[in-house]
Amino acid sequence: MRALAVEDDPRIAADVAVALQDAGFRAELCHDGEEAWFLGDTEDYDLIVLDLGLPGMDGLSVLKRWRAAGRAMPVLVLTARGTWQERVEGIEAGADDYLPKPFRMEELVARARALVRRAAGRAAAVQEVGALSLDTNRMTVSVRGVPVAATALEYRLLAYLALHCNRVIPPSELLEHLYGDDDAREANALEAVIARLRRKLGPDVIGTRRGFGYFLDGGET
Repeated sequence: MRALAVEDDPRIAADVAVALQDAGFRAELCHDGEEAWFLGDTEDYDLIVLDLGLPGMDGLSVLKRWRAAGRAMPVLVLTARGTWQERVEGIEAGADDYLPKPFRMEELVARARALVRRAAGRAAAVQEVGALSLDTNRMTVSVRGVPVAATALEYRLLAYLALHCNRVIPPSELLEHLYGDDDAREANALEAVIARLRRKLGPDVIGTRRGFGYFLDGGET
């Protein structure tokens, strides 16, 4: 899952990125409003964590422009200004959730996970698709009740497939949501991860529709 953290304080931004990365997201950073608007308008994110006090363009204006352009990704707003009037203004502008500063990273992660699940129509923390079960809070994987050890990359791939199990996911989309700009993003790298997972989970858990992409067996494909 791909997340963008928009925060002008470098220390807070780094802490948020690490927390999201540890929670199974591929986290990217942005520090000003103009760049945030451009990234949110042109890139595909599963979640954006947006501070309101940004240089260049304030976060509320950025959010309003995203929503006016039809961008529907979940947005968790951060702000040092915590009055109820400001929270109402943020929600009316299109925020999906609101977290006043200072905050605990554990709460941010919990809210982030819940937003992503709800956006995919899957409110439960445990995602079950066919024989596969993922606990998105504990970041654990099991098949038919038997625990399976998965690397961080393997877990991210399974979590993305589980959240979107009602459709076949093209390799290009999986690559975009799994790998950072500095990582290998070739199709053969993705095929190697799929092959490892099939050895661990069994050959029939992850399906392939040739020429289209991958899906989890048990979803509506």
